[in-house]
Amino acid sequence: MKPKKPIESLILNIRNQKVILDADLAELYDVPTKRLNEQVKRNANRFPEDFIFQLTALEWRNLKSRIATSSLETPHPEDVVPNWSQFATSSKRHRGAAYRPTAFTEHGAIMAATILNSPEAVAMSVFVVRAFMQMREQLAANAAILKRLAEIDKTLLEHDSALRAIWTKLQPLLAPPPEPPKRHRLQPRNRINFP
Repeated sequence: MKPKKPIESLILNIRNQKVILDADLAELYDVPTKRLNEQVKRNANRFPEDFIFQLTALEWRNLKSRIATSSLETPHPEDVVPNWSQFATSSKRHRGAAYRPTAFTEHGAIMAATILNSPEAVAMSVFVVRAFMQMREQLAANAAILKRLAEIDKTLLEHDSALRAIWTKLQPLLAPPPEPPKRHRLQPRNRINFP
């Protein structure tokens, strides 16, 4: 069983954490969002704050506007249909206007699979873990690249200042020599010829 859409596209950065929203996780685990949230509430002791949190009203508003904007700008392949319509439109069928989604961290998503205990959830949790791992590896690779770029930038700045100093010292040597002062020709004096 493979996911219907790339899981990486469902992982969001909220509160400086990589998370997946309850509706997306429920879809991956092939259960209704309501059932996922019921199971989480029944097993609340398995979900500490670093596993799960509910979005604030401001986070939810910002996320909806970001999703609406990005869905207008980014065309999706035909076989990958984003699940954002229910978030952007927020009807009573999907979510009430007052309802704010729950965000699951990597550990929360794994714990959700264990409490659902369905074959689909267990199988899909492997893909979820791999997606989080891949994102972590990409972040580490990006951090290494940024560190290397900073080192190169520093070296270039050092070279730039050294080259400027050399150029400043070479400029007088490269300038054409000054013209020698012109000699004034003496005008011949009127000679007086004596007889």
